[in-house]
Amino acid sequence: MIAATSRLVLRRMTPDDLSPLRTILADPITMTAYEGAFDDDESARWLERNLQRYDDDGFGLWAVDLPGAGMIGQCGITRQRIDDDEVFEVGYLFNRAYWHRGYATEAATAARDWAFRELGVATVWAKVRDTNLASMNVAIRLGMTVRRRFVVHYRGVDMPHLGFAVDRSRETGSRTTLSPRPTPPRAR
Repeated sequence: MIAATSRLVLRRMTPDDLSPLRTILADPITMTAYEGAFDDDESARWLERNLQRYDDDGFGLWAVDLPGAGMIGQCGITRQRIDDDEVFEVGYLFNRAYWHRGYATEAATAARDWAFRELGVATVWAKVRDTNLASMNVAIRLGMTVRRRFVVHYRGVDMPHLGFAVDRSRETGSRTTLSPRPTPPRAR
């Protein structure tokens, strides 16, 4: 377990999580910001990339479990590029059946707080496509403000994005329980 909230558990994904992950990534509405649903191979590569992050960085996107329902989404911290800068980003993506219940904000708050406490980062970012109002609202609920505008080229499309960020000094308290410190990231 990486973190727990009053309703959710964040944990490392395993190869056994491919099926619930495919359910999320194969939904064309959920994946609108990614220019459409992923096929089975793209979903498998997505999981592999995230599992590799655990080895490379000691962290990544984690499974979000709702007790009694299993994995309902993924949320965590990844290294990302915004223009020429490497940043620590909180990412979140949930099964559409669990939208509009506060789960994304709850999990992202736990991930943000984990990054501040466990990694000691000064700033946590969220890269949000400029058409993704729901993700913008999650970022705002995390205390983030827009700091950059940039374009991501993905799946053959230039996608305008907003870079939301919050500094550790602005961190708000949350109701998370943190697990022991993970293996430190490898030197780069």
